[in-house]
Amino acid sequence: MLAGYTGLASIGQQAFVGLGGYSLFALTIFFRMPPILAVLAAGSVAALLAVPTSWVIFRLKGAYFAIGTWVVAEVYRLVFAQVSALGAGSGTSLPTEVVHSIAPTRAIRDNLIYWTGLALVVAVLALIYLILRSRWGLALTAIRDSEPAAESVGVDNDRTKFFIYFLTAGATGSVGALISLQKLRISPEAAFSVNDWTAFVIFIVVIGGIGRMEGPLFGTIVFFLLRGLLADFGPWYFMLLGAVAIIVTLTMPRGIAGWLADKFDLDLFPLRRRVRLPKQKSSRPFESDDEPTRTQITAIGSEDD
Repeated sequence: MLAGYTGLASIGQQAFVGLGGYSLFALTIFFRMPPILAVLAAGSVAALLAVPTSWVIFRLKGAYFAIGTWVVAEVYRLVFAQVSALGAGSGTSLPTEVVHSIAPTRAIRDNLIYWTGLALVVAVLALIYLILRSRWGLALTAIRDSEPAAESVGVDNDRTKFFIYFLTAGATGSVGALISLQKLRISPEAAFSVNDWTAFVIFIVVIGGIGRMEGPLFGTIVFFLLRGLLADFGPWYFMLLGAVAIIVTLTMPRGIAGWLADKFDLDLFPLRRRVRLPKQKSSRPFESDDEPTRTQITAIGSEDD
């Protein structure tokens, strides 16, 4: 949504992953909130913090915006590294009573977190689909094609971009909370890792296909397959990932999803619209949608005579 429609190339989304994770720890430890409910609440906290964040970074454009998001993420990391109540720089773990409140055994806890993650994926995809099928989707498509043209037909570009940035922050915060709940531990370095939560995500979106809902799904499958096959190669692993990204970008400019759509007409989430002009009634007295028969024409001609 950010890169494919609004053109907001953020390399600081780890800020909201970390905010979601730390919000979950704060809500469960200090406010005794049930962990699963805290996952959703953490997303709301991240979305609210996106408001003052946007006041700063939305003043920047292009590459300056991208670098600004990274700087903001580093600021958040340094702030939480000073919070002693949450372990400061070394981090902290969820208390035993909070872990037991999730589920009595590890197997049940893993299953619960898995199904919660799956439900979150479905909810996010459904939300994106509904947005892109609505009037907001038309505005986003116009912005993607041409920002000046979108502005000329009445689209509020800044308001639309903020709306997407706000929703993206909330969803990312919930994901970060779920990740921290699975690990049962959090630290500034892990929660705000640019490598794990932004670099790999950009790789997934680029090879999968920017601007297509199924793109990140294909990209995720490819990424985990490559990680399983190449993880033992050490530093060569990152070089090989970069090589794959370059090859896909050069051979498939629209990503894997775009290539499949062009090659096999595969569109898992149809978002295209077709213009249907309403049928207009003819001003001629004897013209209709149906062809008149020869008998009707003869009868009409006889009456005129």
